Amino acid sequence: MALESACIPLPSEVIMPFAGFLAAQGRFSLWGATLAGAAGCALGSAGAYWVGARGGRAALLRYGRWVLITPAEVERADRFFARYGAAATFLARLLPVIRTFISLPAGVARMPFWPFLFYAFAGSLPWSAALAWAGFVLGEHWEQVADFLRPFDWLILVALVAGTAWFVWHRLRALRAS
Repeated sequence: MALESACIPLPSEVIMPFAGFLAAQGRFSLWGATLAGAAGCALGSAGAYWVGARGGRAALLRYGRWVLITPAEVERADRFFARYGAAATFLARLLPVIRTFISLPAGVARMPFWPFLFYAFAGSLPWSAALAWAGFVLGEHWEQVADFLRPFDWLILVALVAGTAWFVWHRLRALRAS
């Protein structure tokens, strides 16, 4: 869970149902698996947050133009996280794909660390609990959880690609006009 939250693609949709399966076999408690999963998410999120906080802002301000990000947009992200950071962090932890990367912009925007960590942990609890419970209920068929969620991963990925394409198209159009 820590690796996934540190932006390393290791899906929680596989890890937590397996932990639930092990809990069903009596290896440890379901709540223990859930808390360990959420704590792992928070730990990995903290690492990605610090990457964003330590070097992300300078890199974006210096090289952002190469990926079509302006200093004004970095400032807009700051304002967004100042206003909605808690809700964004909590809700993003519930969404596949997005959950993996929300910590970087939170760090770049310098959202206060302890509230960030709290909301990252709190948002990871229902996700970890649901996946562990599914593995607990499915028992030896715990792998079906990942099969069920895979289409949602693709849907979110397609939405992200479409959003990125829209952003690039509008940005290039604005640059040509100026």
